[in-house]
Amino acid sequence: MNLHEYQAKELLKRYHVPVQEGIAVSQVDEAVNAYNQIAVDKGAKFAVVKAQIHAGGRGKGRMVEVPEQSGVAVIKSADDVRRVAQNILGNTLVTIQTGEAGKVVSKILIAQDMYYDGPSERKEFYMSILLDRARKQNVIMYSTEGGMDIETVAHDTPEKIYREWVQPGYSLQGFQARKIAFNLGLSGLAFKNMVKFVTNLYDAYVGLDCSMLEINPLFKSADDKILAVDCKMNVDDNALMRHPDLAEMRDKSEEDPTEVEAGEFNLNYVKLDGNVGCMVNGAGLAMATMDMIKLAGGEPANFLDVGGSANAQTVEAGFRIIMKDPNVKAILINIFGGIVRCDRVAAGVIEAYKKLGNIHIPIIVRLQGTNAEAAKELIVNSGLEVQSAILLSEAADLVQKAVSK
Repeated sequence: MNLHEYQAKELLKRYHVPVQEGIAVSQVDEAVNAYNQIAVDKGAKFAVVKAQIHAGGRGKGRMVEVPEQSGVAVIKSADDVRRVAQNILGNTLVTIQTGEAGKVVSKILIAQDMYYDGPSERKEFYMSILLDRARKQNVIMYSTEGGMDIETVAHDTPEKIYREWVQPGYSLQGFQARKIAFNLGLSGLAFKNMVKFVTNLYDAYVGLDCSMLEINPLFKSADDKILAVDCKMNVDDNALMRHPDLAEMRDKSEEDPTEVEAGEFNLNYVKLDGNVGCMVNGAGLAMATMDMIKLAGGEPANFLDVGGSANAQTVEAGFRIIMKDPNVKAILINIFGGIVRCDRVAAGVIEAYKKLGNIHIPIIVRLQGTNAEAAKELIVNSGLEVQSAILLSEAADLVQKAVSK
């Protein structure tokens, strides 16, 4: 589950991770009030407006309605914040990560000025924590070159990306935190603050069950404070049962509506770009089915795993979700009846077919396992235009004929 920047920063503060303060708002008048609190009341020179969407590259993005306006802007007056807020709120932001469709911005963050003067040099770093699956360890990736061009740094000068691995079940050790601060070229108070920062950040990563936690830029202020100026946080969906408060932060408007609907029926669904919709029970069988569709000359339109406890209701829901994709030219239902009974799936297919009506694309049903013969009889005797197969090769032939029309 992805979180917005303002949500992630509030969570980091629970773990004593210093962050750039800000106020999230959804109305223009609220933005002006927030600017007064963040900047005017504190005598700051300026503040920053940041569009809140689940995508990076906001500073290099563009608003569809106002192309000269990006998703991040510096403001120096109430008039500035009013103009920028009007340009961003309710409008669509296109970035390198959103694609041309972009995302509608419903909230903006009014954030404090971090570029004030002080006795030393300001500096932007990069830091992220995620799981290194090859090593089966968590890894802290960091660089002296933070900011909007970190992808270019990773591509052109990979030697500037450092890594520190931490064994799961163990805390970040003191010598590791000091090594990170040293590699970032810090000394004195900034060094001490970085040691505290990375230690607390790692505790937040583990404590919140994150799958990814990225700070870019990680900022050293002119008075040697270390702060998270931006934060991208992903929480492991499988751990949300331990964090009901985090589950409430989910912003469904940022997600694919079809995938949200699938989740409500406990269906594992991922939209793809192909022409053959598939409904399968079990992730392994789903992957094999997608391979089979490719070999038959088609392209999978989705990954849809109905799970081991599929019933008529879940099958009907899966049908409805697949049918919403206008690119689908055929539907392949491939069920192995182990826990789930094939006749129950067949009944769900028939019921869904009758309820939906006017289905003009071929439907191929391959049922094997518990009550497979009874399921085939149900489909054959239903009088519906549903093609039944027992062998995988049969289903493949039917798919090939369907997509080649």
